[in-house]
Amino acid sequence: MNRLERASVWAGPLAVGLWIAGIFLVMHNDPSDHATDAQILTWYKSNANWVLTGGWLFMVGCLVFIWFAGALRGRLAEAEGGTGTFAAVGFAGAVATAAFGVLTPAGDVAAAINKNDISAATAGTFHRFSDAFFVGAELSAIVLLAAVAVLSWRTSVLPRWWGTLGALVAVVLVIGPIGWAGLIFGLPLWTLGTSLLLARRPGVRRQAPATA
Repeated sequence: MNRLERASVWAGPLAVGLWIAGIFLVMHNDPSDHATDAQILTWYKSNANWVLTGGWLFMVGCLVFIWFAGALRGRLAEAEGGTGTFAAVGFAGAVATAAFGVLTPAGDVAAAINKNDISAATAGTFHRFSDAFFVGAELSAIVLLAAVAVLSWRTSVLPRWWGTLGALVAVVLVIGPIGWAGLIFGLPLWTLGTSLLLARRPGVRRQAPATA
């Protein structure tokens, strides 16, 4: 691998940093879950710059996450060999997660841009509709974590214990009432750990071909 490919694994921590910064800014004076539509519209008008900056940083973080996923896919495909089925599946899950992640704050960003031209009902709809995209990101991350877990168990691309931890996070994501914790806490921590492990493991071995 060339130097840029080796450095690309650090896109993971960068993505996590942008996510944290974006969430912190967007949540500045965030209205409660039971806020009325009028209160939400007032929040947009009073905190438009916070919402725009935070939402933009979060969305950029999702794009950086795709870069990290591309670097991860290269390592997975090298270790898997053959057609690279699991590497491709994992990358698809990462792209879907990032896409839903970009859309999660998009409603807030749109409402903040048009804060003087929308009604209270529209503001409330924009703010609450982000939950649908959050759930989409939550389910898509399961595909990424499961594929990486399988290849961790089958090859030396990542330690088997790390694959097991990733599989446990995937199980949490499947469970609706607590799945949010897997996305908010589990995925960022998994991204940080995976980046560190990949940086410390520059070489991989292909899985031995099956005997007849």
